[in-house]
Amino acid sequence: MQPGATIPVIEFREVSYRVAGTQVLSGFNLQIQSGETLVLLGRSGSGKTTALKLVNRLLTPTSGEIRVKGVTNGEGDVIRLRRSIGYVIQDVGLFPHFTVERNIGLVPKIEGWPEDRVRARTKELLQTVGLAADTASRYPHQLSGGQRQRVGVARALAADPEILLMDEPFGALDPLTRDELQREFLLLQQRLHKTVVFVTHDLREALLLGTRIALMEAGQLVTVLPKEEFPRSRNPLVARYMDAFSGELNGKRGPA
Repeated sequence: MQPGATIPVIEFREVSYRVAGTQVLSGFNLQIQSGETLVLLGRSGSGKTTALKLVNRLLTPTSGEIRVKGVTNGEGDVIRLRRSIGYVIQDVGLFPHFTVERNIGLVPKIEGWPEDRVRARTKELLQTVGLAADTASRYPHQLSGGQRQRVGVARALAADPEILLMDEPFGALDPLTRDELQREFLLLQQRLHKTVVFVTHDLREALLLGTRIALMEAGQLVTVLPKEEFPRSRNPLVARYMDAFSGELNGKRGPA
């Protein structure tokens, strides 16, 4: 590391992951800095979600090393690691028999927060993600898809983690709700400055939400670029993505 350089919040060092004879990730190197939204972009099967799950040890690398805040994430208590990282997935994963308040307050309660602090945090987060206070007493099945996703974001933020992992969190929503939540996320990130790793296969979403875009293909990192530079890249795969994106904007089907 160069003198004066900051330690990455998340760092992949020659990480590979193999399962059932299939090489899912190979020689993966990436640094993610404090406060940025790093988008992992790629088609299905490119290894995006695998890379994400390696950060909070839902998966363990076959080889290589992942460091979180300067410490190898294979060391220490895995439960403590996961509680220190917010995690938002496409199908939300709320506990159906818990109220919204219990879902949001789960990790703070496990961490030993007093009840009044948990209630205050829940109320604060409902307001933060744009939900009415009376939502706290409702159950997930009583909410719309967009409302459930907002609760999922609130739950991930409940214990105020520095890191937020988001795996296609808006992918299952209708286009209008998705657009609304994307823009709300941008405003939220401008306020909170979390370190975010965001998985998507949608270039529009990547260009809207990302600070930098890490393009993946067949388990390998193709390129990592600031989003402003991504459209101008001469990398052939980037060019194919941009051509397909331009085709969608023009109402045409992009190249395969």
